[in-house]
Amino acid sequence: MKSEEKNLAIVLVVGQDHTGIVARVSDFLWKENINIEDINQKIMQGVFVMTMLVDMADARSDVGVVGPKLEKLGAEIGLSIQIQHHKIFEVMHRV
Repeated sequence: MKSEEKNLAIVLVVGQDHTGIVARVSDFLWKENINIEDINQKIMQGVFVMTMLVDMADARSDVGVVGPKLEKLGAEIGLSIQIQHHKIFEVMHRV
């Protein structure tokens, strides 16, 4: 059963562009039962930049466990991959 309350996080992927980046990251998220709510990607002078808004309400683990796994995946495919809870961004941008 799907949780009604969302537990949102931001995934940031940065590195040299190559094939399969979106596939590898989205496959990882799928295996962790993390739903992609929104995705934005761009290639700037050969540098791949992607941000994802993900819902972790039904995730197998929390951000603290998923973070190191994403960092490991990033190292395997030559990218920097980070995840942070969305509330960090809300607090940083409050005036």
